[in-house]
Amino acid sequence: MSVRKTAPRVRRSLGILALFFLGLIGGLAVDRVFLAGMIPGAFIPMRWVQDFRLMGQAWNLIESRYVDPAAVKPKKMTYAAISGMVGSLGDTGHSTFLTPEMSALSQDLSTGNFAGIGAEIGVKNGEVVIVSPIDGTPASRAGFRPGDAILSVDGTTVSSLSLSDVVVRIRGPVGTRVTLQILPVKSKKPHEVTLVRAEIPIDTVHWQMIPGTHQADLRISSFAKGTTVSLAGALSAAVEAGATGVVLDLRDDPGGLLEEAIGVTSLFVGNGDVLKERNRAGQVRSVPVKPGRQEWTGPLAVLVNGGTASASEIVAGALRDDLKAPLIGEKTFGTGTVLQQFPLPDGSAVLLAVGEWLTPAGESFWHKGLEPTLKVSLADDVVPLTPAGIRDLTPEGFRKSRDSQLIAAADWLERQRRPAGERSDRARHRHRRRRAH
Repeated sequence: MSVRKTAPRVRRSLGILALFFLGLIGGLAVDRVFLAGMIPGAFIPMRWVQDFRLMGQAWNLIESRYVDPAAVKPKKMTYAAISGMVGSLGDTGHSTFLTPEMSALSQDLSTGNFAGIGAEIGVKNGEVVIVSPIDGTPASRAGFRPGDAILSVDGTTVSSLSLSDVVVRIRGPVGTRVTLQILPVKSKKPHEVTLVRAEIPIDTVHWQMIPGTHQADLRISSFAKGTTVSLAGALSAAVEAGATGVVLDLRDDPGGLLEEAIGVTSLFVGNGDVLKERNRAGQVRSVPVKPGRQEWTGPLAVLVNGGTASASEIVAGALRDDLKAPLIGEKTFGTGTVLQQFPLPDGSAVLLAVGEWLTPAGESFWHKGLEPTLKVSLADDVVPLTPAGIRDLTPEGFRKSRDSQLIAAADWLERQRRPAGERSDRARHRHRRRRAH
């Protein structure tokens, strides 16, 4: 997911960024050097000259008449203008402007390591909020929940900061401390939390047998480099543990790399398409699974919710269309675009939707999301169980956990069970044969 210096690279379905920088708000001015004709006029389409002149007049008005000259900062105005142009497309959560700091962060996220507290943040209803804490990180251990608002960072109120400024302030060297004032989504009582920044290796795959069942709970927290390989290993381990069914938990998974979405789907689907891609001219092409990668052929249920986005929606749609696997939970987020990153000279970039993803059956989910096959909502005060969370539970404890979505998925799989041992014996034989080769 790195950016080539000589040419833009297609960032396909980059859901981590789409959620991380959700809702950036821009301004209304453009750099005066650009408008003053310091670049070849051919870069300004003739039909838009009047609009560029209008923006130039606004720039000059601000510079010459605003009461606080020190507040007139050309770079800040330029970035706000670009953000505003992209924001005017109405493609909130998808197309966006990346400052140099945000562009560099996108590279850190794609490689699977970065330093910070381990939470994806965004803007919702004008507030900076936690989109999703990453499993096993300082943010997760602090009990942060999706929707929790961040009011201040080290005493600085975030309402006066851009989202990129908030991100930069929260990140920092490993071992240093950062204090956040948090307004929990439920209690509405602000409190301060001090966290120690850590290196955040994005270990994207975890699994555990569900207590009292023959089902394995496999969770993908994001689609970073190596997710497919990790999931293949988890599936193999689950087979050896006697799993007869798999719950693929994609809840609050903001997505990531298209290549990993294709790889993950190919572990379950032997033949067929992962998705279809429609360009701006309306032309559609199919993206097939990778042959010979299938690791699981048994019953499969997929957990989704409003935080399931981008690459995770691609996988959910493919497993539903190709395998008739039920989607259990709530409607997904709706990040269905091919995002291409166009680098700008100062290290900033425009992340722009240049195509649209469709499910193998041709369904669009951009801005609409995927509807669950079996709708199961969680109570507002319930935190979804993770594999680590069910490790020490008894069967009774699991049933009392109130994670009704995971319980519903396990129950559905139990109803699909083949004769005892048939699935696991065949799968073990296949894995042993592959290892022998």
